[in-house]
Amino acid sequence: FLDFPFQTGRIEPNYPKVCGHQGNVLDIKWNPFIENIIASCSEDTSVRAWEIPEGGLKRNMTEAVLELYGHSRRVGLVEWHPTTNNILFSAGYDYKVLIWNLEVGEPVKMIDCHSDVILCMSFNADGSLLATTCKDKRLRVLEPRSGRVLQEANCKNHRVNRVVFLGSTKRLLTTGVSRWNTRQIALWDQEDLSMPLIEEEIDGLSGLLFPFYDADTHMLYLAGKGDGNIRYYEIGSEKPYLSYLMEFRSPAPQKGLGVMPKHGLDVSACEVFRFYKLITLKGLIEPISMIVPRRSETYQEDIYPMTPGTEPALTPDEWLSGVNRDPILMSLKEGYKRNSKIVFKAPAREKKSVVVNGIDLLENVPPRTENELLRMFFRQQDEIRRLKDELSQKDIRIRQLQLELKNFRNSPKNN
Repeated sequence: FLDFPFQTGRIEPNYPKVCGHQGNVLDIKWNPFIENIIASCSEDTSVRAWEIPEGGLKRNMTEAVLELYGHSRRVGLVEWHPTTNNILFSAGYDYKVLIWNLEVGEPVKMIDCHSDVILCMSFNADGSLLATTCKDKRLRVLEPRSGRVLQEANCKNHRVNRVVFLGSTKRLLTTGVSRWNTRQIALWDQEDLSMPLIEEEIDGLSGLLFPFYDADTHMLYLAGKGDGNIRYYEIGSEKPYLSYLMEFRSPAPQKGLGVMPKHGLDVSACEVFRFYKLITLKGLIEPISMIVPRRSETYQEDIYPMTPGTEPALTPDEWLSGVNRDPILMSLKEGYKRNSKIVFKAPAREKKSVVVNGIDLLENVPPRTENELLRMFFRQQDEIRRLKDELSQKDIRIRQLQLELKNFRNSPKNN
């Protein structure tokens, strides 16, 4: 994948890339607390953390600061915990969710309650709950540390694809397909998933609907894969809960969308949300800004309340011990200033077995396809290269010690 945070306009065909995976990259997420750290997952069964150098890439990056192996099949999703530093969730095609503590570089928990491929993960505001959608047509609300399923909905009439927590309102919104194959959205009470609060059909198109929620303005944005438009709604606390406002229209279809963190928005222009739209037909990434029209040039506090900032509220040990804490809020009035002193330090560790819940995740996992066999071969080649480097370093150290011993024996004091 590419990283070009400081450049606009067309990039060169040979622009540096992050290209260390041995398979297709399926998901990437920026660290919410350390702005130059990216997590990625791939068909090569690995999860990796990358440190983007100051000023962007100057050459292709092939070495990750951390490589994480624990899934037996390809890994489709990664999510950072919203309030805890160095806690990363990954969901694989082995139907498992692994919780990684990046301070030690190992999985510390495994969630094994899904019977099919996990399609989406979403956290509530303080990260105490995790919602998942699955190919088995079930919506689940989990306690992530124990993996216990708190609520579960069997969505036969509304086949769920994507889910998002609506901030701290104790509600979830899902996008999916009705029994008549029309795209629809549904609103749920997180404490009772027996029936959705409301269901609303959108249209008869076939592309996935991606939901994006802004808790500060209570705005929901719906963007369909292959669509050119983005619909926006206001979420209320009382019926009908969902109020359609209008939509952004464009003739260029979108394949995917990313969003700018809140502290990166232009508050002087009253920008409340910014999309980065991937247009594959033209090879473009187009920024789309959602701007509230205001005549006053002063800071608009009603559309920029205190918002989750770049300081973590918890350490990994605190969160794993059962502590929950609301995110640390920041004001956007003075503009974003990078004052976080958190630095990512990859743990120094040797490759070994990965044991979670008493199960060795890497023990005797046979390749199921030719691609998996190739990926296993590449991983073994990487391991052989690492061992050779380690052996050569030890040989050098042995020669140094032998020379020091010889000098010690030949010194006049010892004679």
